[in-house]
Amino acid sequence: MSNQTTIKGDTTLKSTKAISNQITIKGEVSFNQSNDVTAIVKLWEANNKDAIGEHIIAPEAKGKFTLKATPTSNDAVLYITAELADLKVVLLSVLSPNFKEDITKNGVVVNELTTVASAFTCAQFFNGLQLSGNLHGIRIAAKNTPNLINPVTGSYGEVLMDPFNITQNETLARLNTLAALITAYGTVEIEGYNWKENFMKYTTPLGGKKPQNTAEAMIGVAQSPWLYPTDLFHLFDKAYPSPEDGFPAKPNSKVPVSRRNAPFVPYLSFAPEDFAMILGFGQGGICAPGKLSLDKEGNLWTGLNWMPGAQNGVYQGIGGGLVKLDSTGKLLSPPVTGYTGMGVDGAGWGTAVTKNGTCWVTSFNGSIGVYKLEDGSPVVEKVPEHIAEALNEIGGLQGIGVAPNGDIWIVGTSSNIMLHFPEGDLTRGRVVVNEKLNESLSAPFAASIDANNRVWISNTNGVSLVRYAPNEKNRPVERFILAGGGRGVALDSKGNCWVACNTSPDFPHTTTTDGVSIIEGFALGYPHLQQTVGRKNKTGSVFMIPADAKPIDTIDKITHKSNLTPYGDGELNAPWGVSIDGNDDVWVANFMGRGVSFMAGASPTGRTEDFTTGEVIHTIHSGSIQMLTDVVVDQAGNLWCANNWNLPQTVMEAKPDPAYSTWGGGSGVVVVYGIAKPAQTPLTGPVSAT
Repeated sequence: MSNQTTIKGDTTLKSTKAISNQITIKGEVSFNQSNDVTAIVKLWEANNKDAIGEHIIAPEAKGKFTLKATPTSNDAVLYITAELADLKVVLLSVLSPNFKEDITKNGVVVNELTTVASAFTCAQFFNGLQLSGNLHGIRIAAKNTPNLINPVTGSYGEVLMDPFNITQNETLARLNTLAALITAYGTVEIEGYNWKENFMKYTTPLGGKKPQNTAEAMIGVAQSPWLYPTDLFHLFDKAYPSPEDGFPAKPNSKVPVSRRNAPFVPYLSFAPEDFAMILGFGQGGICAPGKLSLDKEGNLWTGLNWMPGAQNGVYQGIGGGLVKLDSTGKLLSPPVTGYTGMGVDGAGWGTAVTKNGTCWVTSFNGSIGVYKLEDGSPVVEKVPEHIAEALNEIGGLQGIGVAPNGDIWIVGTSSNIMLHFPEGDLTRGRVVVNEKLNESLSAPFAASIDANNRVWISNTNGVSLVRYAPNEKNRPVERFILAGGGRGVALDSKGNCWVACNTSPDFPHTTTTDGVSIIEGFALGYPHLQQTVGRKNKTGSVFMIPADAKPIDTIDKITHKSNLTPYGDGELNAPWGVSIDGNDDVWVANFMGRGVSFMAGASPTGRTEDFTTGEVIHTIHSGSIQMLTDVVVDQAGNLWCANNWNLPQTVMEAKPDPAYSTWGGGSGVVVVYGIAKPAQTPLTGPVSAT
């Protein structure tokens, strides 16, 4: 039995698998800050419909349990449910694979807080209380749970407690408020008010089934955290009303401040816009991340516009390197500088992970870097000489498109050209020679390649999207009229192209930036975006071009607008990055709107079937969310967002106030847990579900 693993909790052994997989989990159940509970505790394995361990906690046990079982493998993702007797309360804890040794040594705690954390990180894999789906995605989800709540202590995780989060967003208060609602379900009775029935009503997810217990209720909130925030807060207010003393406390009051009798503090003081669980990551210095890209393991890669700690802006600054975070947000690349090499100095929108083990990065200075995923080292010291000579003439580069066949396409923003690297081979790189293509490009920004090897390219200047089909002889270059300030481009699973435009169709044309450096282009373009008088300080739109669309190369003679629908016009504000999730729905990074928006996709189904294509369902805001340039979806359904700018006045001033001279570039990346439908990574071509 030398291979037996002990993870601390008495159960019936229900498996005859090899003894090497046998585990023992010890722990305790806590409810309403007390271990005086009776409960049925069960151990489960993801993708297994039957519990693999069970223990009944007697009153004299003070909440303690021991579970013994044999999972199917050492890599199994395990979770615990605790059904409290007579209360109709079910608690939950998904055990992180990263905490296996710690759990072995110290055991686990299952309580209201672990229930909320597990529900949110694993929201997209729960069907009732069955955790099932793509095992790799489930593992990523489970690994993130301790960022919110430590499974060993049952209290707050280190990431939730760090300065990036505890004072910068509502996540701690949201988590505590939801945990208090679980407590209330088992402890509160309000005469004349059916609190419990309303609780189940307002925790039912969009397009989902009514929950049957408190754990399912939290999963429901996690799947649609924007649906009933006001109603849920009203339930909290009913369960834990504010003291009559009010705030501030009356003279001679027995309490110095007004405090609700809630079991967890701090809690929300008023209804939130949503209950999304959001954490920021910036350890080691992550400043002004541009484009985000995920590898197959769920690691996040991003090139930084500027180096952290520098006084960065359009008139001065030090370029940043390439940053790598693991799937839980832990920094893996060198602090401050990130990975460097191959002449890259300040990456913009160009970061792309390939399937052959590399990450490509483009630079404001016209350099291209290609790095190994295993250690971030450059694949070569410098690009081939003929490529280097061409890059010297081309100037600043931005977007990188990775084709399903492995080809790499890069846009030359400063020179209106395209670069092509067949099968991702640096030595075979070439400048695309096509007069019609060059005429159609105007400060191109991003590129995405569909299953037919057609390259979809956004233009910063003008109002068009270009579709370039290199294998098409009759009409290789086609244009679609949209709006100004073309930015991110993404393809859904059907090949429909979604593109974000900084401006709305009726917004004055952007300042021309052809032939200037990328940074100079920002210096010219941002003041133009500020010309939003009369539009409630909002401008921007997202367009969807069907995969089989015929080119729309002219503006309507009557309306003087594109014939395509500008989705989100009047709701979005300078949208930038756009990504598609596993349900073909759309997520948009709002640059000036400081948020991330959820839109119904081309053919709304599932939870979005009651919406119309392009309808903005909800926009998420947070103190941790700054001016975003990108949003991507991982295999667990988490949204990763790039805080690119923070204070525009710092970016735009030649000599900003020393009090905030390092606040120009945005701080770190932000994750919104379990809110999207999981998607395969790395993304090459159209999106696909896991």
